[in-house]
Amino acid sequence: MGIARKNQSIQDWITQQWVILFGQRIDHKKHQWLLGPFGGTKGIGIKFVEQLAKDESLVIDRQRKNQGLLDSILNLGLPETELKKLSPNVIDFYENTSNYNLLLKAKWNPFFKIFGTLVKCVFSRRIEQLNVPIRNLEDGSGLTNEIIKLVDSESDEIKRTIWLRTFKSTGQIVYSGVYETCSLPNTQICIKAIFPLPNGNATVILTPSVGKNGELILDSSGQRIGDSGFYFLLKDSKGQLWSKFIKSFKDKLVVSSENDRITALQTLTLWNLKVLEFEYKIKK
Repeated sequence: MGIARKNQSIQDWITQQWVILFGQRIDHKKHQWLLGPFGGTKGIGIKFVEQLAKDESLVIDRQRKNQGLLDSILNLGLPETELKKLSPNVIDFYENTSNYNLLLKAKWNPFFKIFGTLVKCVFSRRIEQLNVPIRNLEDGSGLTNEIIKLVDSESDEIKRTIWLRTFKSTGQIVYSGVYETCSLPNTQICIKAIFPLPNGNATVILTPSVGKNGELILDSSGQRIGDSGFYFLLKDSKGQLWSKFIKSFKDKLVVSSENDRITALQTLTLWNLKVLEFEYKIKK
């Protein structure tokens, strides 16, 4: 059995050992579709961006305009029939994300709010990651919306896309994630969001589809490792890779456009119970 790395906070060590005990060891070659950057032990935030660029010999580029989470919507591999239905405004948001302002509303299931408070106090504030609001945000809170590209200095090729979001009012980081596409073992192309954590990451893999009104639906409702879904990954004290697939946790995001107004509704569920709902108003 693997042992989590020493020389880190006890709460991080315990959660990593839990992944080892209840997860499975994975192979670097066989699970390329799942792998992504890991975080350090001294906070994530902008420190992670700088360290990742250094580790992969890349250059941080924050000056490019019209930067998107996707270089092209074609990267999602949607069937032609679905691509034709997809709202042009939604396409523009994903291809030119940095051109938009975000306003966030949040609504908790009261039953789960105590768990959210615990996670925020024990982990989020310290590691500068996953700082979801604990109180309901009914009036909306402004978020910064920064797309950071890591590029090869010689070829100028984009190697990594990082989406950094903070509360405008406090500067507190909400999410710092690496975004890319991946091809699952069944060849389904998905969006992969990688949120670095100490010695590991939390990875959400979302299957794309298009709704009848042209909305983009991203769903993580897989049933087993190899499907879309929520994964914890880590590297133990011997450098071995481990993963835990959280089947009970689901993430569904619906991005739609009506009368040139873009909205996104994100619903997080646990054991089929709604935990938290985010509503984003997205304005160019």
